[in-house]
Amino acid sequence: MKISTTSFTIRPLFCVLFFASLSWAEPNPLAPVKTDTPRATMETFYEAMKAYRAAIASNNNGNEEIDKAIRTLNLSETPHLLRSEKGREIAIYLKEVIDRMIVIDYQKIPDQRDESTWRLKNTEIIISKVETGEDKGQFLFSPSTVYRAHEFFKKVKKLPYKPGSDGGALYQPPWYQKALPPWTLKNHFLFPTWKWLALFLSILLGLTLKRIARAILGWIARVTDQKKLGWQNQVVSSLERPATWLLASSLWFASIYLIQFDGKTLWILTTIVQILFSFSVTWCAYRLVDILTTYLAKLAEKTENTLDDHIAPLVGKALRIFVVLFGVLVSLQNLGLNVLSLLAGLGLGGLAFALAAKDTCANLFGSIMIFFDRPFAIGDWIVAGDKEGTVEEIGFRSTRIRTFYNSVVSMPNSNVANMNIDNMGQRRYRRVNTTLGITYDTPPEKIEAFMEGIKNIIKANPATRKDYFHVAFSGYGSSSLNIMLYFFFEVPDWSEELVQRQNVYLEILRLAKKIGVEFAFPTQTLHMESFPEKAAKEAPTFSEDELRTRAKDFGPQGRESKPDGLGLFHPPYKET
Repeated sequence: MKISTTSFTIRPLFCVLFFASLSWAEPNPLAPVKTDTPRATMETFYEAMKAYRAAIASNNNGNEEIDKAIRTLNLSETPHLLRSEKGREIAIYLKEVIDRMIVIDYQKIPDQRDESTWRLKNTEIIISKVETGEDKGQFLFSPSTVYRAHEFFKKVKKLPYKPGSDGGALYQPPWYQKALPPWTLKNHFLFPTWKWLALFLSILLGLTLKRIARAILGWIARVTDQKKLGWQNQVVSSLERPATWLLASSLWFASIYLIQFDGKTLWILTTIVQILFSFSVTWCAYRLVDILTTYLAKLAEKTENTLDDHIAPLVGKALRIFVVLFGVLVSLQNLGLNVLSLLAGLGLGGLAFALAAKDTCANLFGSIMIFFDRPFAIGDWIVAGDKEGTVEEIGFRSTRIRTFYNSVVSMPNSNVANMNIDNMGQRRYRRVNTTLGITYDTPPEKIEAFMEGIKNIIKANPATRKDYFHVAFSGYGSSSLNIMLYFFFEVPDWSEELVQRQNVYLEILRLAKKIGVEFAFPTQTLHMESFPEKAAKEAPTFSEDELRTRAKDFGPQGRESKPDGLGLFHPPYKET
């Protein structure tokens, strides 16, 4: 068998060429631009702008080419919303300036990463190394170069292109230089006259649009109110003011772009408008959260569970805080600040912040425990330590109690969660334990009749507990015969308890007057054995046998023995 050595040499070479052709035919669309050295940055920028010029000359938009050039610019000090358009202008300005000042020779530009900055010969165009942020370690055209690009162009725009250069970027002057009268192009106080006029008109137009939008929204609010469209009316009424500022700020932002401000003026105006726009958006979201909170509160009222009654307002508070914080962070991000770096920097003080906020965290967790353990609810009468009153609000940090002096006590939730809470508002029955003192001259039969009447009063009252109460002659006081009254009310609140207690006491008073029982009050009686004009009353005397007989009469089977009373009073627990 004869083997050809040629096949072993041709086939590997063919495979290499085949795979190489595939790699050439399919370039990586996500490949990053080369900005790792000053030379790579300049080469990326200049070649991209050359391709852009060729695309414009061929009546193409050249967006892909100029976007690559924009990525070589350090736009960190340019507002986010303007970076794309301003980057396009700056790239064109720089290309026009470079081709009028020098012919680029890449070999004369440093190609080492240890360089920190590089300046284009005889210019103030600088490529510098980025030290922070997402582009850290990359070489980009410095922020000062980006900021002064238009200034550079105005200084050299009358110079011819250098022989051998690419001939600029086919720069076209703005429309206003051709359309406006010459007197409007003269500078007055930093700007041409036409820009002052355009700025005044844009402010006036924005305020007019705001007034018109508010009138329209007010009319819609009145229509929805007349047609009883509940949530629609709330939405329109809530957004009536913030939405008008949102429209006005949007118009002013577009005006700034159309008027083509630059430099510090552009930064100041866009910063003001961005702050106003972000504030308007945050305001709209905040008002919508109010509507959502009201809706959640209405849903919570329809349920029997009281937990959602507490959670609904807290959800509203949390959403409001989130909306405000999110609005502030987005505003800072739009102003060019690196929010992630800012938040990471806050981590350096995290330990100190945690130590300072430990009480706040304790109160927050105390709130969570109160919500889930539910020792009380809003409207409950509670006794917490030495504080007593009605719960008005349960917040993230504290619980507010309205005392019976009508003052408000705020108690940290961390303390409330660890207290012994006596919830008077959760009682099904409200106890009454009192003693009625009657005079010592009240005969036994009246005492029994009086207790029987009290028992019937308790049974007749519709708010008393009928299955468990006591009426009993409980002892001999220092100035009265004491009758214990122990029973319960089944009422929803303290106000009703006071009314029913009053009804029972008035009935007892009427009963006492009806059967001739008098209530005793603390007194001292001075008893004189005799007076000069009156003979002393002698106490009856009995012999020992008579005393023994009388005492025996109260024993078992005795004539005077009545161990169950006279039969006028029947204890409540013995009744069926």
